[in-house]
Amino acid sequence: MSKAAELAALIGSQTALSNRNMIINGAMKVAQRGTSSTAASYGSVDRFFYSASNLDNHAFTQTQQAVTDLAEFTNSFRITTTTAESAIAANELVYVAQKIEAQNCQQLAYGTSSAKQVTLSFYVKSSVTGTFSTNLYEVDDSRIVNSEYTISSANTWERKEITYVADQTGVIDNNNGTGFYVTWNLALGSSFKGNAATAWEAYNTDNWAGAGTYTDAVITTVNSTWEITGIQLEIGEVATPFEHEDFGTTLAKCQRYYFRQNHDTNIPYLGAGAVYRNTLAMLIMNLPVAMRAAPAAIDQSGTAAHYTAWGNESTTACSAVPTIRAGDSKTSVNVDLTFNTLNSATGTYVYRIVNTSGYLGVSAEL
Repeated sequence: MSKAAELAALIGSQTALSNRNMIINGAMKVAQRGTSSTAASYGSVDRFFYSASNLDNHAFTQTQQAVTDLAEFTNSFRITTTTAESAIAANELVYVAQKIEAQNCQQLAYGTSSAKQVTLSFYVKSSVTGTFSTNLYEVDDSRIVNSEYTISSANTWERKEITYVADQTGVIDNNNGTGFYVTWNLALGSSFKGNAATAWEAYNTDNWAGAGTYTDAVITTVNSTWEITGIQLEIGEVATPFEHEDFGTTLAKCQRYYFRQNHDTNIPYLGAGAVYRNTLAMLIMNLPVAMRAAPAAIDQSGTAAHYTAWGNESTTACSAVPTIRAGDSKTSVNVDLTFNTLNSATGTYVYRIVNTSGYLGVSAEL
């Protein structure tokens, strides 16, 4: 083979292996909301959410955890139980998941004879050993396939690989909604297990998890931990090495779903805007990437004094927290700021976050 042919073959193989991971932020590097939260849903690591339904006692912390004992990785997503659930009732369900946007699933060709299987790989570590279930849940046609993995050694990173069969029946719509969930279950009430959906089938609650015997001990044991990193979902039946990407690329992918502007000591400005009443001003906040959908709500610190207007050589604190004005733009948002009084003759003001606890965030999460 000539040198030119060898180079062409190498370039071809590298191209085939790039952009193969359907999971966003699988190395857990981006955590725009902060590194720790005691709330469910999206709270720390971007694109991963924690769901805990119908629990009576359970309290927890979800964190972006520093990793020092796994080569190539510096962060994980960790769940720590701070108050144990006394028992898992039939209707209780706890899981970690990422929702994948439907238009990013079209290469799977679901609903056709050309449908492709996918392989999920990840590193997991827990203080609890035992068998856990996973699943893919297809939203548009309400279909599911499940599998399981076993943690053999406590507090030790283990790599898991799971191949899911192709779905030639269910169709994922080509839009910006949810294509499917990728789910790791941590506690399962009896209503959510019993039926092993090893091939894709209609979702019926009892096939959410499978027919195995699964441990709930992460949720029922105080101070227990479960953490995950290096997640990859790719077409085919073979798990390839994790596809690392630069931080900026991962951050931009995450900002399609959530963007937060934090306080910056050096550049605390949110942007400029105009006064259109003596007590009300509007800021146009430009977004770094086009979001999945126009943001409909704003995320802020809850303290009005964290936000100010500066103009005519004076600073005025907000009298209420910022709110968002409904719109259809995916690249900017109109933010309303309320004051006791502003000098409308000044015209343009520069708006700032003046406290280290202050932030403005907008969401287009699935």
